[in-house]
Amino acid sequence: MAESMGRVTLPSEAGFLKETREIMERWGADALRDSDGTKLDEELKALDAKIYTTYFVARGHNEFAKEHMEECQQLYLMSKRRTAFAEELEVSFMDGYFREQVIPDYLHDPKRWWEVIDRTTGEVVPVGQWEVDPARHVVRITAVPFHEYTVSFLVYAIWDPTQMYNHITNDWGDRPHEIPFDVRQSSSGQFAKDYLVQWLKDNPSVDVVRFTTFFYHFTLVFNEQAKEKFVDWFGYGATVSVRALEEFERKYGYALRPEDIVDNGYYNSPFRVPTKHYLDYMDFVQRFVAGKAKELVALVHAAGREAMMFLGDNWIGTEPYGRYFGEIGLDAVVGSVGGGVSLRLISEIPHVKYTEGRFLPYFFPDTFYDGNDPVPEARKDWITARRAIMRKPVDRIGYGGYLSLAYRFPAFVDFIETVTDEFRTLYEKIKGVRPYCGLKAAVLNSWGALRSWQAYMVAHELRYKQCYSYMGLMESLSGMAVDVSFLNFQDIKENGIPDDIDVIINAGDAMTAYSGGEEWLDPALVSRIRKWVYEGGGFLGVGEPTACHANGRYFQLADVLGVDKELGFTLSTDKYFTMADPEHYISADLRGAHWNDRRDLPPSEARGRYQSADTSGFDFGESMRNIYATEPDTEIIEYSDGEVHAAAHPYGKGCGVYLAGLPYSFSNTRLLLRALCYAAGKQERLYRWFASNPACEVHAYPDAGRYAILNNTAEVQETAVFDGDGRKTDYRLAPGAILWESIQEW
Repeated sequence: MAESMGRVTLPSEAGFLKETREIMERWGADALRDSDGTKLDEELKALDAKIYTTYFVARGHNEFAKEHMEECQQLYLMSKRRTAFAEELEVSFMDGYFREQVIPDYLHDPKRWWEVIDRTTGEVVPVGQWEVDPARHVVRITAVPFHEYTVSFLVYAIWDPTQMYNHITNDWGDRPHEIPFDVRQSSSGQFAKDYLVQWLKDNPSVDVVRFTTFFYHFTLVFNEQAKEKFVDWFGYGATVSVRALEEFERKYGYALRPEDIVDNGYYNSPFRVPTKHYLDYMDFVQRFVAGKAKELVALVHAAGREAMMFLGDNWIGTEPYGRYFGEIGLDAVVGSVGGGVSLRLISEIPHVKYTEGRFLPYFFPDTFYDGNDPVPEARKDWITARRAIMRKPVDRIGYGGYLSLAYRFPAFVDFIETVTDEFRTLYEKIKGVRPYCGLKAAVLNSWGALRSWQAYMVAHELRYKQCYSYMGLMESLSGMAVDVSFLNFQDIKENGIPDDIDVIINAGDAMTAYSGGEEWLDPALVSRIRKWVYEGGGFLGVGEPTACHANGRYFQLADVLGVDKELGFTLSTDKYFTMADPEHYISADLRGAHWNDRRDLPPSEARGRYQSADTSGFDFGESMRNIYATEPDTEIIEYSDGEVHAAAHPYGKGCGVYLAGLPYSFSNTRLLLRALCYAAGKQERLYRWFASNPACEVHAYPDAGRYAILNNTAEVQETAVFDGDGRKTDYRLAPGAILWESIQEW
């Protein structure tokens, strides 16, 4: 039986009443929900719980969709690249795409809406030099031999990709394929409103309409084997239509090209520095989605219900930190939690009454099958997210999928019972109370505040090659006693650097949106940041910060960072500075954090020494090659294999710090905290509300008169804890424990 009740949403399904009631009591659930593929029967709806019902605006209405196939959602796709070996080339543009998901649009004139590009020259091929063969899905091009060509073409989406994924994952057999339609079209737009009005009348027991989500799915395209070909959780590709393009031209005064959408085959991935055309198009879609969603939310409110949005599936156009999100009028947002970053993404969403995190694992057969133990994944998800909850909690937690599957795993049921009780306890203690923050850091990239907590993210923190070393930076920050904000380059150009920022963070691979690419060729931008650091600010670069080769530099702020990257152009120039400092402040915890190190001296601990439990050494993930120190005063923190992987550099009154990568770990979280303190010139801040063992953390709430000590592992941990005045107390913490203490007035 749960120690307390409420703030938990439980998935259920028809015919599972007795077991649902049991789990409700054990987990303290006060809300029930259905999932894609399940329904709540009347017996379940009669239980003493708030009822959430999944509502699909633009899918799941096949009777209507089949009568209006010309109003299906659309995408621009790009063919495979094909090289001409003669003066005529045939491109089978549908090669590599799943014919059950998309079909070519021949209703609108391809000569008007498609584009053939010579990828060798980058030039558009005149329409008179190519023809379409609809019977064979082929474009015949009058070509230049040994040039490479692509076709950018419009398709209709005839199977919703999330339903397709669930269909395949759960082996739904002959279940109908749900056809997505476009509410920008006249019949579809009217249908969406009329159907909701009637649905609300037909479902009086529903308390919360859980829009999943509104109109346009993130870009998810499958290959000919029905496997995911291209996945962009931020992608606006499925918002395109001929009507949208025509309306865009009228409102913005210029026409978009297919290339503005397919983007060389990159499809405007969030790693791409966004063009003005693409930013305009995003703004255009967001305006439309906010306006139409507002109409539907108003209908829900008029019927006396709450409107909740799922941050996923068809969420494109509802960027929750965007300028139009507040106009929608939603009561709540729920999203999937894959760790601390996605937790903060959800918990800090403005303009809603409450937020809810859907924790992992999802109750699907890919996890809940005989022989597998789902508890380790659940524990990892909870412990990682818990750090972020301590900084800014969501208001509710929940799960999704088939409860009947999870019920077959008693150890999992037992574990989630402890999770739900712990969540309610900490929520009651910290909700609405500002946690102590020792520093304020600003993450600088091309997206800024629009995508707060979404840097490097792909589909709720999935780990992709080449981004996990940066995702670790965000994961570390998500539960750290640091106030985090997000800036884009235009913010600094127009408004300068906010007065309360201690450290600017720029992290990412060269030429990506997260590093900035050619943004760093703006003299005003680099001069303003240089001046700010020189006068006392801190700059932390990770990976290839400020990278864009120009004017004899690769890192455009190499003078601040004290390092640059060898591109091969200066191999004939000797690199003299290779001596690492084994006693540097930033790496102290990696060598055991001896408190008798004079640079590590906490205010009230003049003598004595404490050995940390975490001495796992440096881990830069995929790291960076060919980084070298440029100045004799560069403080090399780690040098191995002829490479600098960590360094600091004084710059006037300020400081630059460089790290080659930062995958998430306890050691790297501590390394980052020390790097931020050092860059800011505020090393003494480290010992305020601080656990000497990196596997433990302290979260203080001075206004509430309490603080919490966390053990973030499944083992017993010992740690010294320093309070807000640097006073030290030793603790021994049980596995996964949270110990609450009162702030004592001495």
